[in-house]
Amino acid sequence: MMLVKLIVTAALTMTILNAGIAGFSKAAGIESEPISYSEIDDKNNELSIRNGEKQMMPWTDEVILFDFASNDAVSAWRVVNDTVMGGISSSRMEQPADGKVVFTGEVSLENNGGFASVQGPEVQQPLGEFDGIALRVKGDGKRYKCSLRTDDLFDGVSHQSIFETEASEWQVVQIPFTDFIPTYHGRRLSEDKRLKRERIRKVGFLISDRQKGLFRLEIDWIKAYR
Repeated sequence: MMLVKLIVTAALTMTILNAGIAGFSKAAGIESEPISYSEIDDKNNELSIRNGEKQMMPWTDEVILFDFASNDAVSAWRVVNDTVMGGISSSRMEQPADGKVVFTGEVSLENNGGFASVQGPEVQQPLGEFDGIALRVKGDGKRYKCSLRTDDLFDGVSHQSIFETEASEWQVVQIPFTDFIPTYHGRRLSEDKRLKRERIRKVGFLISDRQKGLFRLEIDWIKAYR
């Protein structure tokens, strides 16, 4: 009898060793899925830390589009609010003494309004070889939209992408050009109107989606990355 027990024990041991830990877990009734360490590494690397801030993985190349270092950095930015259609929302671009700018104001839903926006001057750098836009911002917990335009029309197509902010937290936001949706007066356009990155001329910001009340978005810099 003792010999039989030893043989059974040895056989079971070899089965466990050959099957590995995953097989043993299954035999014991423990359900699990194979672990891909490359997937874990990808998840861990998805967010990196730069100066204590959460952001996507560093890119290999970049160009600064706006860094707001000069004293007249906001003078070329144009405010466009729902007042153009009878609303009463208000906004402005301010420039504190710390080399950053602030897009701030108040959104009102009265008179069928509900949006405030600002549009920057013409982008000087060709962006056809870049992958997206990066922003260093500090918001108020509200949702904002980054908008790109490929023409100088006042009432043209606006390519928009939403980004979330954390109240009073600096964050680096990466938006691939493929995430921008072509819109006109808030309506999504067909796919043939998709953004052509080589034609990008202007960058702007918008707050809408019935987010009434005061808002504040501080902007440190705007870059294109690849």
